Amino acid sequence: MTKSALDLDLSDWKIWAQEHNFPRYLAKQIYQWIFHKNSLNPSYFTNLSLPIREKLSTSFYWELFTIDSHLISSDKSKKILLKTRDNLLVEMMLMPYDKRITLCISSQVGCKMGCTFCQTGKMGFKRNLSTGEILAQIHLANSILQQGEGGKKVTNVVFMGMGEPLDNYEAVIKACRTIIHPDGFGLSKSRVTLSTAGVVPQIRKLAQDLPVCLAVSLHAASDVKRSKMMPINRRYSLEELKKALLDYAGPSRKSVTFEYVLIEGVNDSIKDAKDLVRYLHGFKAKVNLIPINHFPGLEMRPSETERIRAFQSYLSARSIPCPVRYSRGQDVSGGCGQLAAKRKEEVLHDPRTVHRRKRLLSRVKSSKVESQA
Repeated sequence: MTKSALDLDLSDWKIWAQEHNFPRYLAKQIYQWIFHKNSLNPSYFTNLSLPIREKLSTSFYWELFTIDSHLISSDKSKKILLKTRDNLLVEMMLMPYDKRITLCISSQVGCKMGCTFCQTGKMGFKRNLSTGEILAQIHLANSILQQGEGGKKVTNVVFMGMGEPLDNYEAVIKACRTIIHPDGFGLSKSRVTLSTAGVVPQIRKLAQDLPVCLAVSLHAASDVKRSKMMPINRRYSLEELKKALLDYAGPSRKSVTFEYVLIEGVNDSIKDAKDLVRYLHGFKAKVNLIPINHFPGLEMRPSETERIRAFQSYLSARSIPCPVRYSRGQDVSGGCGQLAAKRKEEVLHDPRTVHRRKRLLSRVKSSKVESQA
């Protein structure tokens, strides 16, 4: 059993059925059981024959994560720490609202982007998550909701957890196709959002492959400032990014959301607001203004209320929607830029120290196993 059942999409199941001389309609039944009916136990696939159920049980592994721990925020959000089969830790955030339930999922263990205001980058990059591991987060969230929320399901999925989704492109796109497939999780494209730091070639590819909602982590409209905050800007300038985004929006001027973290004395002046307005010319744009969330070791501070209001007023006066978003789950290190695979006792510790310790413990365990062998 070397492959996860959650890694297979509908076309993969058709191939599997054909290879084993099973009827092709079996593929849709299996796919529906896994994703539409949220079941990962083949013995419950009651419209399949017993031999087929047994074959499924022995041909794949069905559980990708164990729940290491979960923390409940004062705002009712849940930060759930998951352990992979190779003992790595990854986080997801389950956020209930009045009329929707949003799941913030991860696409990588750690992140390569190195943005200065984000805790995830401080833990380093371990590996990409597989398609199955991405989908397993939604599966687990729905299971949790069914147990505690009267059968509710996730209504919105945002790729705003750990990692850069477009740096794990193939796995993320394959997962998105199952998320929006009517026999999969069945969400509409408008309820699936990918957040990117600005991987220009993949933005262009996404426009052709699967134009779901796009959120761009901008945070500065000056190349000098953005390059200091986000190393990716040294590779893909603001001009290159804008061209790709305008193409993504297309002739219909599809809306693009920009995320803008407000940092005291760094990017929160009226001059910064003017630069932003100029940059957004030509877009049907919305800007989410996010006061930076603190984490241990971060010296930056969120902008003061007066500066936030002045910045917001400047944008609003120029007809740019710009709500101020205060991240949910901040008290459990679950807000924007705070995810770093921390347990409860580690929340107040510097992420670099936490993950240095975990790497050391992992090496010690590995050496013990080798010596015993």
